[in-house]
Amino acid sequence: MDSSNKKLSALTIGAIGVVFGDIGTSPLYALKESFNPAHGIPLNTTTVYGILSVMFWAMTALVTVKYLVFMMRADNKGEGGILALTALAQRCFRKGTRRHWWVVALGMFGAAMFYGDAIITPAMTVLSAVEGLDVVTPAFSQFVMPISIAILVGLFVIQRHGTAAVAKYFGPTMLLWFLVLALLGVLQIVENPHILTALNPWYSWQFFIEHKTAAWITLGAVVLCVTGGEALYADMGHFGRTPIRVGWFSLVWPALMLNYLGQGALLLANPAAIKNPFFLMTPSWSLIPLVILATLAAIIASQAVISGAFSLTKQAMQLGYLPRFAIEHTSEQEAGQIYVPFVNWGLLIGIIALVLIFKTSSNLSAAYGIAVMLTMTIDTLLLLAVMLYVWKWSKLFAVVLIGGILANDIMFLTATATKIGDGGWFPLVIGIAMFTIMSTWRRGREIVRRKVNDGAMPLKGFVESVSLSDTPRVEGTGVFMTTNPEGVPNALLHNLKHNKVLHGRVIILSIVIEDIPRVPKEDYIWIDNHGYGFYTITAHYGFKESPNVPVMLADCGLQSMKFDMMDTSFFVNRESLIATPKGGMALWREHIFVWMSHLAAKASDYFRIPTNRVVELGTQVEI
Repeated sequence: MDSSNKKLSALTIGAIGVVFGDIGTSPLYALKESFNPAHGIPLNTTTVYGILSVMFWAMTALVTVKYLVFMMRADNKGEGGILALTALAQRCFRKGTRRHWWVVALGMFGAAMFYGDAIITPAMTVLSAVEGLDVVTPAFSQFVMPISIAILVGLFVIQRHGTAAVAKYFGPTMLLWFLVLALLGVLQIVENPHILTALNPWYSWQFFIEHKTAAWITLGAVVLCVTGGEALYADMGHFGRTPIRVGWFSLVWPALMLNYLGQGALLLANPAAIKNPFFLMTPSWSLIPLVILATLAAIIASQAVISGAFSLTKQAMQLGYLPRFAIEHTSEQEAGQIYVPFVNWGLLIGIIALVLIFKTSSNLSAAYGIAVMLTMTIDTLLLLAVMLYVWKWSKLFAVVLIGGILANDIMFLTATATKIGDGGWFPLVIGIAMFTIMSTWRRGREIVRRKVNDGAMPLKGFVESVSLSDTPRVEGTGVFMTTNPEGVPNALLHNLKHNKVLHGRVIILSIVIEDIPRVPKEDYIWIDNHGYGFYTITAHYGFKESPNVPVMLADCGLQSMKFDMMDTSFFVNRESLIATPKGGMALWREHIFVWMSHLAAKASDYFRIPTNRVVELGTQVEI
């Protein structure tokens, strides 16, 4: 095997261990919940064939065609996911226009809904796996919830230590999981080979013709077989298109369908197995090993969602949708392995509350799906903008294609909406709360930036006035951080006012986050010399990167500007925000913004500036 094939194999196994965890654990509950008595669908040969057919074609349309074929073309410099897609789409419209606002709003809402999904997925998958103990013996049923909570708490506690030590086992474990899924399905299919004809789309059509409204409501459970499909696109930047596609077509999709077909064959032979068709597929002697393997798969699926929440939070912070929370890097080698304490404990609290409220995976299934379908629908709308304005595709072709995809999305979305009263409200509340927080933070920062920058003295005039004055200059370098490189930072004016001196070299430092994942190394530092010892340094980073000021200043040496950190002082403006009735937002939103500003990490910590070199100067800002 040559090196390129070895690399593809390694990436494919890695993708199987990370990308497909959520969708890969759906056989634990998807078919069982499709026959939930509340839907009014009887369990008989016709309905089993019908639901299996709908599942197959749902995976074909929503996962294979939409995400594997089209969404993966919409990469932002190789990166995927809702925020990468939003950053790509918003370039199509001038900032400040209504279309630009809609693109940003849709992207924020889609990202907000991810947090609702991030709370439900670990609870649903772990509960479903541990419920296999109830199949072993009903005596274990009272321990399912405590064991599930203990596993989830343990999972979140270890996050701060990183997952590098165990991540190497994710791929092989999930590979074994999918092989077991396929084997269990095949063992049942050989007993009833005719079940394979359920892939015929005629059975889907017949299912809807016969059951009409009940069939449509059942789609709210059928959608569980595609939850996690959006992860294929979101994780594209980690593994690339080809490994994900190879993993899906060669193993994951066939294994999933074989298992679903096997569960269908079991139900035809033994309708009572609907209690838990997944675990009842296996011989009694192998139940305990299967429960253990299913629990491991559920933990891996949960870990992928948690890591995704950390990554999404970091991107949202960089793009200005969330405050700068404290971030800890858990690996010296992998920049993408991060830990966000605020998000970690917030997710855990939400998950435990969810388990205590809903108690079983069947109850929880009512809350599952609506957040995923909202995100998937938003993906489709943003893809239309990319097709029309980035790829310049034919308007007729793009509208017809997206119209077909959107029709599928809306059909499943409206079906999941019927479950709002039964639990679907939970992810909606989380999503709406997160959207309110994100939009409030973005708007609040715009107001603060405008108030601070509008009153700023032009830098050019300030430098000229300094050149004509007799202001004392002291040895060393003073670095003043600002969001407006054209104006004089407040911290610089305050320092001059109180200390009556200027450093021999004054640096106006501005950090700019671009709407691309990473900025090329050779382009990320811009230096302007204004004379008289004044310089402007603008450092450009992508939304997947972590700004590091000491490293950036060291890189300035490549442009003949060297820094001695022991001779450099950093001056950071710390704003004290005051909510006012006549501000730029509703008063309640201003109070939320002020509260969020208290949660934000110090700029010095976020940009990794040595604390013993930092001077903070306060400014009061009324919003």
